[in-house]
Amino acid sequence: MTPDLLLALATFALVSVITPGPNNLMLMASGANFGVWRTLPHMAGIAIGFPTMCALVGLGVMRLFDLWPPAETILRVASALFLVYLAWRIATAKPARADAAKGRPLRFIEAAAFQWVNPKAWSMALSAVSLYAPGRDLAAIAWVAGVYVAVSVISTGAWTVAGTWIGRLLQEPRRLRVFNVTMAVLLLATLVPVLIGA
Repeated sequence: MTPDLLLALATFALVSVITPGPNNLMLMASGANFGVWRTLPHMAGIAIGFPTMCALVGLGVMRLFDLWPPAETILRVASALFLVYLAWRIATAKPARADAAKGRPLRFIEAAAFQWVNPKAWSMALSAVSLYAPGRDLAAIAWVAGVYVAVSVISTGAWTVAGTWIGRLLQEPRRLRVFNVTMAVLLLATLVPVLIGA
């Protein structure tokens, strides 16, 4: 990959991962409720899970939709249902400092698996592979995945830290509750493009 193409890929990847979406909204809510340390597995699940998804999409997972078109509808429904479930978890989360026994951030495997039902992740993976690994050769796919690992570390860290800063302003349980419900509503709003495209 040429330096110019690599710079273009890095810019595209950073812009696509750092803009608001389901992953970032959940990280901000987790940072506000549980802090950076407890959110690390969630952050790692995204930073490893999404690039893995990109690599597998580039290596041919998308052929499933060509071979069996109902798979796309099943994915869309599963995505919507899972986002509703996650929004409910965020809206009803109890801050760790208030009750450590209730509520928890996503675990590594949950965050990694979430990428497969995250509508924004699918859009990003398809765009990145189509634009920067159109020949689907292994080296180009590896570059796309590798760049996404690097930019995901930046993005997940930034959103989680932003959440912890917000969490400090929300020491009063009522304010934190309003924040959590707001994050849940915003997460549900990310479903609008999925439902419009249905």
